[in-house]
This record gives sequence, structure tokens and C-alpha cells, in this order.
Amino acid sequence: MVGGGQLARMTAAAAVGLGVTFRVLSESESESAALVTHDVTVGSHRSLSDIVGFAAECDVITFDHEHVPGAILAELESAGFLIRPGSAALRYTQDKLAMRERLTELGVPCPRFAPVSSLADVAAFAGRGPDGSAAWPVVLKAVSGGYDGKGVWVCESTVEVEEVLAHGIPLMAEEFVPFSRELAALVARSPSGQGAAYPVAQTVQSDGICREVIAPAPGLPEDVAVQAEALALRIAAELGVCGLLAVELFELPGGLLLVNELAMRPHNSGHWTIEGARTSQFEQHLRAVLDLPLGSCEPPAGSFTVMANLLGGTDPDIFDRYLHVMAADPAVKVHFYGKEVRPGRKIGHVTIVAGPEDEVTAVRDRARRAASYLRWGTEDGD
Repeated sequence: MVGGGQLARMTAAAAVGLGVTFRVLSESESESAALVTHDVTVGSHRSLSDIVGFAAECDVITFDHEHVPGAILAELESAGFLIRPGSAALRYTQDKLAMRERLTELGVPCPRFAPVSSLADVAAFAGRGPDGSAAWPVVLKAVSGGYDGKGVWVCESTVEVEEVLAHGIPLMAEEFVPFSRELAALVARSPSGQGAAYPVAQTVQSDGICREVIAPAPGLPEDVAVQAEALALRIAAELGVCGLLAVELFELPGGLLLVNELAMRPHNSGHWTIEGARTSQFEQHLRAVLDLPLGSCEPPAGSFTVMANLLGGTDPDIFDRYLHVMAADPAVKVHFYGKEVRPGRKIGHVTIVAGPEDEVTAVRDRARRAASYLRWGTEDGD
């Protein structure tokens, strides 16, 4: 796996049970996955020589992020290395404009979009609302390189647009979608063409960061859930994905769905699967890229799961708070990523698996309180 972050760290744990020899190309020996993985190569994902040297010792190469340059991926494939997912698929996670154009060609519902490079372009886009009136706010996105809310700007005026244009990066404009909630459809696809879909989850975002996931999404009509799963499987097949595909969706009133983003790797919206599904997303990704039979995505009968991300606070010493959370609610599972604590940094997550007798609202509150206490030392924080 190229990349030494928390996704690689949790994939390494899944590899143990499968008997898979798992290697990591990490930027440093102190990265999240490097701290717990026996076989680590220190190198850059932007260096062709580093990746070629690493790949020479591997049967299959996969990724915990989308930032390996496309030219390097193409060089690896031309040299005969097995890349999953391949460069042709990964292009659509690295280039948001190419992704929007391809999905539109496939008839996949997406927000209205256009490439922009000037204030006049954005103003013209804003003036093309459904009724011909100005359609502010306008969402500006970096065509490449954005994640966790970085590279996304919601602009209410031309002044804000000018500030974004001053960054001097390729941009695209999208309509601002007044969605009911955000959903995530997580699927896997193997080189043999086998597909598997997890229950559609609801995600709750704050400042561009996923803060909470509830799976299955509460109150989601069965026909809409089936539609979302089928759409994600279709996208995976059409784009030639091998491995996991996370499709982030906007749910509109009336059950309409629009595709927001794609990720071709284990995804934050799937962390709940470690305890909440019969096969975790990390094991499933390994099964898929190794062309093994895919595992069951089903939760235990009647259960649902709430996951809350843990962000760093101002006090890096969390051990005493960890003890409190474990004692206060033994059903809470805490996962730390081995990262230095910094304010706002994603350093772990907590998960609660609940049964049919539990209320979703109450379980969400328990997860929120656990994450808050670990971050701030109080259950009343954000």
C-alpha cells in the first residue's frame, strides 16, 4: 500500500487475519501505518524511483490516498507492475472535472458544473440558474488535490470568488445543492467482476470534515437505498474500479440522489464496518485487490452502528480521558491512529454497535459524548 496514513494502518490489521504479507511505502517512520507495520519502506509517493523500488517487492500495489501523480501510475503500469485500482480509474478521483464529465456521459445524476478560470466565467455560471436568475451561492472546487473540505469554497459574492481565483489553481464551479442530508454508498469490485455493497450510511459533515456516520442510514426508504447501492456498483464497473469505491451522495427531498465525490480506497464513511459489518472495509479492499472472493457486507441482524471521528484538542495527554471513556461506556470502541495530537487533526474514531432496542438519537449522543470527552475532557464539547 502506497501511503502510510490511518487507512494503511487499519488495512495492515486486516491483512494479519488474511495471512497477507503487507508492505507500506511511508513518507517517514513516524507515520500512522509505519508505527504498526513490520515491513516499511520510507520514500515519497511523488518519486518514481522510490515507488518502483517498492513495487519490485510486491505482487499488487494499492493506495491509501489519491495523490500519486498520474504519470507515475502510468509508468508503473507500462513497466508491468499490477496496480489496483489502475491509473485509468484513479484519474477520476484525482481530477474532479474529468470525474464530473465522465459521470455525466454515463447519465449519472450530478450537480450542475462548469470549468471556470475568471470572474466572468463564475458570474456567467451563477446567472444560469434553473429559472435564469442568479444562482448564488456558487461552490468553487480545486480540480485536483482537495480533501477533507480543503479545496472547496462556498462563495456568496464576486468578492469571495476573486479571493479564490487569486490562488491561481485550476477550478470548477458547481451549483450549491440544498440537500436533505449526505449519504455514502460503499461498494467493492474485484478484477473478476464480483461486486459487493455495504448498507448505505448517513454522514454528518462539519467544516468539510466527516464528524459522524450512522449505518444503515436511519429512515432511508428501501428503494432509495437499493438505488444508491446499484448506482455505486454501476459506477465501479463503468470506471473499471478494482478495490473499494466510496460514492458520496446528496439526498434531495423526494429521495432524489446526486453524486458529490468519489474515493477509490477505504473511506472514512466505512470505518463503522470494523465492528458493524461481517467483513470490514479494510479486509474487503484486500480481498478485492487480490481477487479473492468478497466477504459479506451485512451487519449483524437488527443492528446499527454509529461512528464519531475523534479530532485533536489542546491537551495531547489523552490517557486519563481514555480510561474514563472506557469505564463510562464499555460498549464504546476507541480506535487511535498513532498521530501526534494537534487541534482539529483527525486522530481516531469511536464506534458503538447498537441493537433494535436502542434509539438512534441516544446512541449518537453516546458516541458524540465519548469523542468530546477524549478531545476536551468534557462531554459537552463539540
